[in-house]
Amino acid sequence: MGDAPKRIELFVTLNLPLPSTAFDRVDEQPDALFYSIPRMVVHIDQATIEALSAYYAEVLFEGADILDLMSSWVSHLPASPPLGRVAGLGMNAAELEANPRLTETVVHDLNENPHLPYEDERFDFVLNAVSIQYMKRPLEVFAEIARVLRPGGRSIVAMSHRCFPTKAIRAFHVPGPDERYRLVALFHAECGRFAEAESVDRSPDGADPLWLVVAQRSD
Repeated sequence: MGDAPKRIELFVTLNLPLPSTAFDRVDEQPDALFYSIPRMVVHIDQATIEALSAYYAEVLFEGADILDLMSSWVSHLPASPPLGRVAGLGMNAAELEANPRLTETVVHDLNENPHLPYEDERFDFVLNAVSIQYMKRPLEVFAEIARVLRPGGRSIVAMSHRCFPTKAIRAFHVPGPDERYRLVALFHAECGRFAEAESVDRSPDGADPLWLVVAQRSD
């Protein structure tokens, strides 16, 4: 993991109560083994899904080209506006093939290889819905997100508090929402190609929280 020392330095900057093993996981077996079995489940309440879809409906525009990062069988995209290309990158082929919103799919392990298999400046939005907690090499991945976004394109990271606990990095088991906002904002900032990230709370009453970090590519 080439950026490991720098990632640990981020936690010193954040002054978070995290150990040097912040990017370690309980289960360090290859992710391909864990995700080899399709899991047709959702990871947030229905009300929270609807809140995320409503947010997407506000910010996506007609014909927008989308990269759904760490995708699965559902993308929580709204019925409108009509979108352009919707590429799904995930870990399980059956899950991706079951997703009716994707126009193309690729199975790719970002923890093994953080390079995104797309050309420069191909997407208007890169979405990551309730999966950021599984990312072991975020600085490398967010540099790639900036590369594949068009100038002015936006990265939208949606977070909640549920996860596969053995596969989530230690950093997301410890802090509360404020620290998670700051951490994901720093993932964007470190590559030097995003404007200052915005934190958005769209948590519905009585349901799972919905915390979003949104950053626009600045160059």
